[in-house]
Amino acid sequence: QVHVRESGGGLVQAGGSLRLSCVASGRTYHMGWFRQASGKEREFLAGISASGGQTSYADSVKGRFTISRDNAKNSVSLQMDSAQPDDTAVYSCAASNVTWRSCQHRYDYWGQGIQVTVSS
Repeated sequence: QVHVRESGGGLVQAGGSLRLSCVASGRTYHMGWFRQASGKEREFLAGISASGGQTSYADSVKGRFTISRDNAKNSVSLQMDSAQPDDTAVYSCAASNVTWRSCQHRYDYWGQGIQVTVSS
């Protein structure tokens, strides 16, 4: 059983920064970050290959969010800068055997998600 766990969520003011972390048990996977705002579908934000050498971003967060990983700690982080109220959502981390891109159905293991709230 692979366990995926997010941490670092909470409240941040508009314009501020927040860093989310995710740990996946077992071997090293390709990883992705997603979010789901209230009343909206879940959307892909960023992904990173198992080696850390390749990343992908959604246009909506490109230039504001940065994904990185530390394989020694088996962790992946999402640095959120210039936070906006529209970034308020439940953020989830997921692990994949085959992709670090936006295809949600190709992610095999999901965390439970954490709340991020951006106040205006």
